[in-house]
Formats: sequence, structure tokens, C-alpha cells
Amino acid sequence: MALAAQHSFRLGSQTSGRASATNDRAMPTIEADAHALAERLPDLLVEALRVSNTIAHGLHGRRRAGPGETFWQFRPFEQYDTAQLIDWRRSASSDHLYVREREWEAAHTFWLWPDLSNSMDFHSHLSTTTKRDRALVLVLAAAEMLVRSGERVALLGVTKPTASRKAAARLAESIALNRTAPALSGSLPPAIRLSRHSGVMLVSDFLDPAEEVVARLEALGAGGVSGHLIQVVDPAEETLPYQGRAEFRGLEGGERWVADRVESLRERYIAKFTAHREAIAAAARRLGWSLLVHRTDRPATEPLLALINHLQYNGRGNLAGAGGGHRASSGGQI
Repeated sequence: MALAAQHSFRLGSQTSGRASATNDRAMPTIEADAHALAERLPDLLVEALRVSNTIAHGLHGRRRAGPGETFWQFRPFEQYDTAQLIDWRRSASSDHLYVREREWEAAHTFWLWPDLSNSMDFHSHLSTTTKRDRALVLVLAAAEMLVRSGERVALLGVTKPTASRKAAARLAESIALNRTAPALSGSLPPAIRLSRHSGVMLVSDFLDPAEEVVARLEALGAGGVSGHLIQVVDPAEETLPYQGRAEFRGLEGGERWVADRVESLRERYIAKFTAHREAIAAAARRLGWSLLVHRTDRPATEPLLALINHLQYNGRGNLAGAGGGHRASSGGQI
């Protein structure tokens, strides 16, 4: 479960509740929460566009040889090439034979999903950004970059794929209109069968019981879908940086738990947190998916830049069809 004492964590599997910070005021209703999120979306969209523009320089999408009409590059003739592929005009100006390559132009569909459950609406004293807001910025910025590179994007379980240049704005609109839909309000992505050549990007803290998360990932990846996970965590969730007596309250389930000396739990908590993450990472490796870990006290550009670099340079060349189980955090490998 998650723990919260002016903060948010999940500890152990004795309860299934997800938790976050609360005070003595009443919990906001789902409707009020949806309205509050809708009011923030324009600002989050602006932030997402800023993030995508920051790292868009040099982004070339699916730059690889394949069927298409757009010239990409000349390359030296290889033994396995047929004579029909030789560009004789280019070759005539050199002592070597050259082949004209065109850019591959078959777009893929990339399904995006942000975890918008109540426990994501949390930040500790170590960060000024909630996990939910950061997840939204990452999803919207990713949509912007993917569309720029020629891919189609969609919200998993909510919208149809689109290649519109206004895709990020349309996704933000759909989130505002469908905030209470099961596909967006749940803490696990919807179990939807996707086509083999599509990709899925899931942005969450992935702090539900590990067996539930793994089962859902395996269901989504059953058809050979390529997948990319971004685990968004508050820095306090990784380190439990508290002292003395604390009361932890569950935001989604209403659980309460009091620790007299929080510091005495730190070592066991970190061990359990690390084991939980490793279980998710092991599932991602089995599926050939990537896993990035992002802390909300770090810039949003970091996980997106790492993700784009991974998608472009993993050896398969195309953006949506990348896999490989690469694992990195905002500070490097984990």
C-alpha cells in the first residue's frame, strides 16, 4: 500500500489501498477532482509543448531505409544489393557505386496512458510537482514528439489514433472530457488487445501490488506489442526521509497507519520498494519492454530525451517498434 504523512508511499502487500497526503479536510469528490484537473490542463499542455520543443531539435522520427517516396541518403553499394538499386548518376561522379535509399514512411500507432488515479495527486516537500501533473506533461509531450516524427497517437482505451499536428491538444481535451472514465481513473492501464505492430507507453508510479501490475503488462504485451514504461515517483517515496511519529492515510481506500519512529522503518521500506520496482523491471525485460524511472524533482525533459534516444538508436530504427528492455532513471541506469 502507499503511505502518507504529508507524503505518499506504498508499503507491503497486506492491503491493496493506494495512498497519498491528506489533512483534516474532507476528501475531494471525483467530480471536483476532475474539474480541478481540467482547469490545470491548459497550463500542463503549454508545459508539455515547451518540453517537447526543448528536445525536438535533431528528432528525425523513423529515419531508416524502407518503402516511401522521400529521398533519405546515398550509401555505398554492398554485395547483397541488386544492380537495379544503383544510382548511376551519383556513381558516375565517383570511383565507387552508390545506392539511393528512401525513407521508411509506414506510420505506427502509439497508445499512451497516464495514471490519473487519486494517489498520483501527491508531492512531498522534496518536489513541487505532483506525480499526476508530471505524468500528464510526459504523455502530452510524447504525443507531440511522436506526431512530429510521423507516428499516430491515441489515449489507451479512450480515443482513436490520430496523426494530427494538434494531437497533444486533442488528447488534453479528451482527458478533460473523460477524466472519470474507467480507462483514465483506474490505477492500472485498461486491458485492451492491441495490434502487433503498435506501441504502448504507460506513465504511472506502478505501485499497485506487483503481481497485479505484472499481470496487466503481460496482458497488454501478449500480442507482441512493443512497450515503454515511465515510472514517476516522488523523491520521498524512494527514500522515506522522515523522522519521529507520523500518521499515514490512504487517499483511495481511507486506511490509516501510525508509525512511532518512521526512521526505524527506512531500511526495510527501501528494500521493499526496491524489490517492488525490480519485479516490474523483470516483467518489462521478459516482454522486451523498456523501463525508465523518473523523479518529480528532476526536469521532465530527462525521461523523454532518454526515451526518444532509446527508440531511435536501439538498433531497430523505427520509433514505435522499439523494445529491448532498457532500464534507466533520471540519474542513469538502475
